[in-house]
Amino acid sequence: MADNEDMLGLSVRGFAAATAAKRPTPGGGSVAGVVGALGVALGEMALNFTKGKKKYAEHEEYYAHLSVRMENARRMFQDLVADDIAAYGMYRETTQMPDGPEKDEAMQLATAAAIDVPRQATKLALAVLEDLRELGPKSNPWLITDLLASGVLVVAAIRLSDFNVRINVPQVADKAAAEEIRQASTDDLEKANRILEGLEKAAREHLP
Repeated sequence: MADNEDMLGLSVRGFAAATAAKRPTPGGGSVAGVVGALGVALGEMALNFTKGKKKYAEHEEYYAHLSVRMENARRMFQDLVADDIAAYGMYRETTQMPDGPEKDEAMQLATAAAIDVPRQATKLALAVLEDLRELGPKSNPWLITDLLASGVLVVAAIRLSDFNVRINVPQVADKAAAEEIRQASTDDLEKANRILEGLEKAAREHLP
């Protein structure tokens, strides 16, 4: 199986097998993209089962806007799977270069790519969480567990992304910049957890 194979073209069983195989990709970053996409998909499902109902007719314009946002977010998470694999490929090629200034420079570029992908995933996931928070009171309460599952998966994608940032950031030559990146990732994860806690708190009135 080639590293550049379309992982999203695999079955669920095939993707799981590819992840389990003794090969570097798909790894945690690719899984984060899939998990994020699935999280958004659950939010979309809750939205699709709510819109069009007379009880929620006053929110139809909002639903139409949100539907486009969530579909775009799901596609962006899917794109990040390929981006993560490409970033690893860039890193692997760099490790095979002869030692010297060119390799050092290339390694910094590869490290930046390896950090940029999970940071993009985190920013996207935070936007989705904000949408889920706003959708909660405007959705069918029978779908609250799907919204919560959506939030849990989106936060999991952020957590996986934070791991990838933390493992790569020591390679950044500018240590002040490295610390700033690490702290931003930590702050984003904490923000995500707070939003999820808010979703869970709001859902308690509907859960036994």
